[in-house]
Amino acid sequence: MAEAIVLGGEIKPNKVGIVPCNGEEICEGTITRFACRKVLEKLRPANTVTICLPLFIAGGKGEKEFAQKFPTITVDGCEKRCSQKSTERLSGKPRESIVVTELLKERGIGHPESRRALTEEGKAAMDIVADEIVKKVDEILQKG
Repeated sequence: MAEAIVLGGEIKPNKVGIVPCNGEEICEGTITRFACRKVLEKLRPANTVTICLPLFIAGGKGEKEFAQKFPTITVDGCEKRCSQKSTERLSGKPRESIVVTELLKERGIGHPESRRALTEEGKAAMDIVADEIVKKVDEILQKG
């Protein structure tokens, strides 16, 4: 289990939970999963953990305990916000929430085409989402 760091009397988390959606029926769900893996494995491996949404919903004790004690970022592929709503219901409001369709629209990125594999456009979209997750992780860890 992750621990918190005490700095100057303040308790700061040293881990952030990322709760990705499982929306396999839309391209943005695929982008969500690839972006989260990139953050977890390459960009912030020492500071992030994934929370498996289906296990979390099914009552996974470890997921629930972590999400209650540590900050979370939900990453949803679409406006249904399944990950965000489930996290709010099971452990409280996530510290940050990202909706991929909204983020890509803000950045002027069109709708990705493939649900199975990332095209060059999809890879660019995935990098944008991963960068946004990293930005939010860094902000959370700095603020505590």
